[in-house]
Amino acid sequence: MEKHTLIAISRQFGSGGREVSKIVAEKLGVRRYDKKVVEMAADNIDGGMDPKEAVELSYNTPSNCMGNLGDYGYERVARHNRMYIEQAKVILGVAAHESAVFLGRCADYILRDNPNCYSFFIYADDEFRKERAKTDYNGATLEQLNKEEKRRKQYYEFYTGQTWGAPEHYDLMINTSHLSLEDAANLIIDYVKKNPRG
Repeated sequence: MEKHTLIAISRQFGSGGREVSKIVAEKLGVRRYDKKVVEMAADNIDGGMDPKEAVELSYNTPSNCMGNLGDYGYERVARHNRMYIEQAKVILGVAAHESAVFLGRCADYILRDNPNCYSFFIYADDEFRKERAKTDYNGATLEQLNKEEKRRKQYYEFYTGQTWGAPEHYDLMINTSHLSLEDAANLIIDYVKKNPRG
């Protein structure tokens, strides 16, 4: 990609957003940042943090993890807040130096003031997600997808103060229920090409 361009993709769990982000990054010849952001942030925490622990914490918020922390609750909350801050630093650092596709991690909010950033939301109807749960999520149920979805929604809303999935926060919302994931990726690329910024 010739011009410095940042693409932030948020998605409903089970809508195919991960695959769409991968296709977009491949077609544009840029890196995609997803769990890699968590791993990079974990390295920046004092004393480091085990990447597996970092991923486990990455969608918890103080409001939904206090119940099982016992006497160490406040210490864990502080550590978790540092994880969010470090992830934001990683995203801003990458955005300052290269074109990239970011999946989740509140990147749309973190990069909201960057004139080179485009944000997209991928969603799908329950029937589509139910079928994907069987084939792409090891036979999970729609209820299991919705439980994970709720956790991610709480995380996003806790740290951004914005309503997750609200259309006013995105350049384009794409329903993948009746659209191939490649076509969804092409829609994103076409939008970016037709709306130059920066």
